[in-house]
Amino acid sequence: MIQYATLTEMLDARSRGSGAIGYLEGEGVQKNLALSDLRRRALGILRHLQRIGAQPGDRLILHVASNEQFIDAYWACLYGGIIPVPVAVGISDEHKQKLLRIAKQLGNPLLYTDRKLRERLATFAATQGEPEAWTALKPRTFLVDQLDDISREGTPARITADQTAFIQFSSGSTSEPKGVVLTHGNILANAEGARQGAAFSEQDTSLSWMPLTHDMGLIGFHLMMMYSGVRQFLMPTDLFVRRALLWMKFAAEKRVTITCSPNFGYRHFLRALGDQTLEGVDLSSIRMIFNGAEPISVELAGEFLDRMAPYGLRRGAMFPVYGLAEASLAAIFPEPGAEYRYITVDRRSLGLGSAARFVAADDPDALEIMCEGKPIPYISVKLVGDDGAEVAPGHVGHLLIRGDNVTRGYYENPEANAAAITPDGWLNTGDLALLHEGEFYITGRSKEIIFVNGQNYYPYDLESVVQAEPGLGHGKVIAAGVRSHGSATDDLVLFVQHRGSMPDFLPLAARAIHLVNEHAGVEVARVVPVQRIPKTTSGKLQRTALAQAYENGEFAAEIAEFDAAWAAAHGAGRAAAGRIEQQIKAIVDDTLPGKHVDVDDNLFEVGASSLTLIQIHEKIDELFPGKVDLTDLFDYPTVSQLAKHLEQKLGESG
Repeated sequence: MIQYATLTEMLDARSRGSGAIGYLEGEGVQKNLALSDLRRRALGILRHLQRIGAQPGDRLILHVASNEQFIDAYWACLYGGIIPVPVAVGISDEHKQKLLRIAKQLGNPLLYTDRKLRERLATFAATQGEPEAWTALKPRTFLVDQLDDISREGTPARITADQTAFIQFSSGSTSEPKGVVLTHGNILANAEGARQGAAFSEQDTSLSWMPLTHDMGLIGFHLMMMYSGVRQFLMPTDLFVRRALLWMKFAAEKRVTITCSPNFGYRHFLRALGDQTLEGVDLSSIRMIFNGAEPISVELAGEFLDRMAPYGLRRGAMFPVYGLAEASLAAIFPEPGAEYRYITVDRRSLGLGSAARFVAADDPDALEIMCEGKPIPYISVKLVGDDGAEVAPGHVGHLLIRGDNVTRGYYENPEANAAAITPDGWLNTGDLALLHEGEFYITGRSKEIIFVNGQNYYPYDLESVVQAEPGLGHGKVIAAGVRSHGSATDDLVLFVQHRGSMPDFLPLAARAIHLVNEHAGVEVARVVPVQRIPKTTSGKLQRTALAQAYENGEFAAEIAEFDAAWAAAHGAGRAAAGRIEQQIKAIVDDTLPGKHVDVDDNLFEVGASSLTLIQIHEKIDELFPGKVDLTDLFDYPTVSQLAKHLEQKLGESG
């Protein structure tokens, strides 16, 4: 039985108990906030929003980096009937561009941010030809820096279960993102279904580093935890990126029972761990680590559990799940406490409507697929073919969902609604799956979406980033997510039409890597020259055909030639000169192993994504505290340029 009618009723009830949120800002840096204080602060902030004219039904873009500031403002919106629209704070241009695109979609929204972020948006809008969008948004901007007295409460609105609790815009997309509209009733039905499916209780303690702009962060590890009375700890995402080992150290210190990560997090943690040991870490309290948000790697899950076994982490703690924003997050869960299971099938047998063929693990076309389990309460799931008829068990079908937790549609997007939702209310998730022995296995996507680091990107959005560049025009570049044999995760591969020599191709490849890294903030794993871009008879690009050819090893010769030419062109430049340049070069080499970075190489052209830039900045800041901003790496993207900039800053400070 669902316990509350609205989320505000939930916080009202929970604030009368001893519940609290622990904000973990660093090693030994923690702030505890009682839920009673959260309610009081939210109502105090609501008064300020109402003073600038915010009314029930208004949309408010929530754009702050601090978890604490985000949570405060989110609840202020809910109490006032204002619709929060979380938008991630990122360092790439596309994050700013996405916010402006969302603002246009929303019509006349409010913006809740801080002074520094506001100035970055203003500068970007002025320099990127978007002054009109910013002109409309600027007068409706509220700066969290201006908050002073929140002792006086605003006036709560009358909230009902069918009112919008927030709009979740698709993560990672660089074009026109779709806004998933979720009601109070949707989220509470999902919270109750998840409580039953995962056996959450007041004896649990949770820890999350996922961003609150992501549904796993906001719904899964804030709203769901509050619903079940779980004591929750929140760790900033950028802290995890910079100091990944703190995740498990915090889990041990706080005796956490529930935590989470997508593939990216496990891989990032293991890289940071290397050959180190975690002194004094006991993970025996953890009963459940949610694994989701992107296609789940069986191999990576096993590697993480093997590495953490000496610290008491049980194999039954790995909890591979399936969910999506359209389902208010959770859809399919396995049995809690049971060791994860998987099947091994021929990757070529996973076409829509086909029966999956089981093979041995050493088969050259073997693919391991994780079992996600069964639908949780309040949601129904079925698999259908293109004709809408249900497919037989063991056959691949479109995965459709329907239930109390499922969105009623996308924000003011009738075309997307008509394409995704059937007349009888089933929503097509865009995923393909099969049913084996009564449980679901996700086999892939029917839509061309690329999963990288827990984010999803549309390939044509990434392709559009490079199309203005000579030699990389429309139809000459294909972006695809591929998983090579033996690889634990998906990689972003760019296929570029090129019929010249390899030396002529290298500058094109470097430029493509640069543009995608800098503007979309996503790392390009590989650029492959191809003689032709395959198309259908109607002219549609066949991205899947290129990805399959890559996975089958058909471009091995081109890749080997490219690697040899790239290695010859990089890593043989002049030696780092001077102490500071040598220090920065050492940091870059340590952060980008195997990239052969010269001191005059542009970091974006050798594959430095936004995540690696954060790590490089963190290490520089350890040596020279406060002297280099993260944004300086965009302005000075080579080792030599950054060293000169740092030398100047040090000279100015004496």
